[in-house]
Amino acid sequence: MRLLGLVSAVLMSVAPVWAQEAKPVDVDVELILAVDVSRSMSPAELKIQRKGYAAALGSKEVIGTVQGGLIGRIAVTYVEWAGDQSQTVIVPWTLIDTPEAAQEVARHLYSYLGSGMRRTSISGALDYTSTMFDLNNFRGMRRIIDVSGDGPNNQGRPVLAARSDVLAQGIIINGLPLMTRDDLFSQWSIEDLDIYYTECVIGGPGAFVIPVTSWDQFADAVRRKIVLEIAGVMPTAPRETVQKANGYDCLVGEKIWQQNIHRYFQEP
Repeated sequence: MRLLGLVSAVLMSVAPVWAQEAKPVDVDVELILAVDVSRSMSPAELKIQRKGYAAALGSKEVIGTVQGGLIGRIAVTYVEWAGDQSQTVIVPWTLIDTPEAAQEVARHLYSYLGSGMRRTSISGALDYTSTMFDLNNFRGMRRIIDVSGDGPNNQGRPVLAARSDVLAQGIIINGLPLMTRDDLFSQWSIEDLDIYYTECVIGGPGAFVIPVTSWDQFADAVRRKIVLEIAGVMPTAPRETVQKANGYDCLVGEKIWQQNIHRYFQEP
């Protein structure tokens, strides 16, 4: 009996610690940065992307917006994606509440440069990242998946189906369509990628896109986009207000893939 009493006392003494550790940390935003590293991205472009996100997260504008929020902190994770089964977490869920915390995430991004992977599956990226919110120890007032990419979905399930499932969970999807011109891989992309993202990818309250038309705009576009996401406001610049197109074909990427593959493997 004395032994049982001792065990009970020990369990009662440690239970509050367990409960405290399990309690989620409140943040203004849970933000997933889902970044395209498909084969159409050159090594130089991959480097520009990584440095652009690192510079944005470590900037005074971003940390100032974070600390000016209702709670004053956010949770961020950085995921690189390509094909349907190609997703890599580069920065796990991390709390940003001070300049030092932001700079630590930036240093991590600067320190690792991977290589590109094949195919482009926006639907796979959405499916993968949407499950990450349930695996962290944060509770955000808003949950956002920030998708950047240089082409339409061409692998995995249709992007509209993935988007619908994500939006049903109350998650916001924003977009950063990379509309830079690269003749080597131009056959896989589309001229109106910004409209594609507007019609087929983004969604949720206040969702928006910020198109990037040249790589020298990238770092500034990422910084402005993250600031707007943390602040919970939409951009006002005309270029960033993309008009919707009625009847847009959200399977355009899959059709382009099938057309090109058929041509490449056709007998001479």
